[in-house]
Amino acid sequence: MTRTEEQWNADVVENVHQVLRDGDRNAETPTTSLSSITQPSDTLFSSCIDHTLLKPDATPAQIDVLCDEAIRYGFKSCCVNGTHVKQVADRLKSSTATAIPCAVIGFPLGASTTAVKVFEATDAISNGAREIDMVINIGLLKSKSYSAVFEDIHAVAQACQSQSIPLKVILETVFLLDEEKVAGAFIAAEAGAAFVKTCTGFNGGGANKEDVGLLYNAVRYKNGEVKVKASAGIRSFEKCVEMLRAGAERIGTSSGAKIVQNANPSEATGSY
Repeated sequence: MTRTEEQWNADVVENVHQVLRDGDRNAETPTTSLSSITQPSDTLFSSCIDHTLLKPDATPAQIDVLCDEAIRYGFKSCCVNGTHVKQVADRLKSSTATAIPCAVIGFPLGASTTAVKVFEATDAISNGAREIDMVINIGLLKSKSYSAVFEDIHAVAQACQSQSIPLKVILETVFLLDEEKVAGAFIAAEAGAAFVKTCTGFNGGGANKEDVGLLYNAVRYKNGEVKVKASAGIRSFEKCVEMLRAGAERIGTSSGAKIVQNANPSEATGSY
């Protein structure tokens, strides 16, 4: 359904009101299969980790290590910048791994044009990406240009859906007020996102359980069709558990191997 700007404003205001009506960021206690995880050795835990390396100085050798760790520990994906997607896809394909390649687009500012984001997504998918994480246009959201935010996300979602690729939408919550977080999550859900995600980690701040709970409640009207990914600043199993109990069903972290190794100290070597 095509909405006018006035309709978008009315629908966003209604959704924000419903989520924040009691001033309670956890209006509903999340109940997911992951909220019962108590040990990092649980296979459900490893299967919710997006093993991440997005540093600008990441080398091909480091990308290989990322892939090997994802294979070893059974992580869900290797999340990388577009330039590394083909390398990741080839290395994972050569193994019996269940891990998949994931690419970020519009990263980390979200300020690319929609056409560029669509091209990035299409290019990453052609190189083997099986999930896409995109950064929204933060300025448009903050200026309440809801129709433009929707069109930006929807265009990328359509490019992904044509190849049956899930899209995760990064809201960059560090820049947003609570009502803006709810608005962004609602618009992303309406635009076809499979996940709404907290942060890039490149602009300060990070994920917290309050924001995860807020996003969970913002998209729960979709009855599980849209999930929450917590990302940025998650470096311990305890922090992961916080996120999962708040409603996250995916964790983005560059510390996945270290978290699992701490549960198996004999495997831990060096620092990461």
